[in-house]
Amino acid sequence: MIDFDAHLAPYAAHSSKSRGRRHAEPAAGSRSEFQRDRDRIIHSTAFRRLEYKTQVFLNHEGDLFRTRLTHSIEVAQIGRTLARSLRLNEDLVEATALSHDLGHTPFGHVGQDVLNECMKDYGGFEHNLQSLRVVDHLEEHYGAFDGLNLTFETREGILKHCSLANARQLGELGQRFIDKTQPSLEAQLTNLADEIAYNNHDIDDGLRSGLLTMKQMEEVDLFARLHRQVVQQYPGLPGRRELYETIRLMITAMTADLVEESCRLIKEAAPQSIDDVRAAPPLIRFSATMRAETTALKRFLYANLYRHFKVNRMRVKASRVIRELFDAFMADPVLLPFDYQVAGGDTHKQARKIADYIAGMTDRYAIREHKRIFSLDEL
Repeated sequence: MIDFDAHLAPYAAHSSKSRGRRHAEPAAGSRSEFQRDRDRIIHSTAFRRLEYKTQVFLNHEGDLFRTRLTHSIEVAQIGRTLARSLRLNEDLVEATALSHDLGHTPFGHVGQDVLNECMKDYGGFEHNLQSLRVVDHLEEHYGAFDGLNLTFETREGILKHCSLANARQLGELGQRFIDKTQPSLEAQLTNLADEIAYNNHDIDDGLRSGLLTMKQMEEVDLFARLHRQVVQQYPGLPGRRELYETIRLMITAMTADLVEESCRLIKEAAPQSIDDVRAAPPLIRFSATMRAETTALKRFLYANLYRHFKVNRMRVKASRVIRELFDAFMADPVLLPFDYQVAGGDTHKQARKIADYIAGMTDRYAIREHKRIFSLDEL
């Protein structure tokens, strides 16, 4: 029998000690339980849809901008590297990273915000909770159960945020939000790998789009310091390669700081098991200095990229698409595919079905669906 956990620290998530799946299944044999989770996620319909879901820029605005799919892959790559350095479970980190955005709406965060507003009288909408709903209920691949039947640990990592009202409905999985305890170190790590990925690739996409300039980026201390190193080491390097070298150094600086600070915190807390991890304060963190620098970077990106007037124009258009689709479907559910129509007139169930339908759309499908309903040219 293969020992998948032999190299792991005692406080890591061991697949042999998983809390299991909602529906019992025989062992996978040549794969650990978390490898099996990863494989199911990659083969899911929701994962393939991420290719056409917005990160910052709509998919059709350029072939080289990140999408939710490429973002998830970058998170997984950074996460596995960090996990290996800390002797944590790489397979669990990868499964969590690849699934953390499965429930994201089209058009990025604006889609989530608008759908949450539309659903305010019907339980609201949280994209982390929707990702869990996708893997627990909405995927249809197996004869024995709905969803993907993932392990507790992967599902725990997916649920990064959750309101107390929703947590109370999730049983064991939601208890940590009520008790204010921590998830596994793998879940904590994936959360910060996500931050490292988007902080750096959004700089690349922002500069590629022309919405940011190198002169503006010099306002960010972390970027400016590492950019100066690149210029000194490679004078006269072409602009694109100069940028890539700078971003490479930024990722290296962030990951190295995270590993060093997390090792220090783990040594101080001395957890002997994953249960000790859950009872401890967060143990995967940046140092205070790096946290201040990444916070300044995020504030810069929010002000100069995410709220750039050209991005705001698309936000307004995207908001209109989501809101008008939701209102049209609520007014006339017969406009929905048969699988999304709820018999008996239960408004709350119908609203949730509509949220599932809209959240599952890609950017371009949402735009086409809007045209089909509202454009006379689509008759």
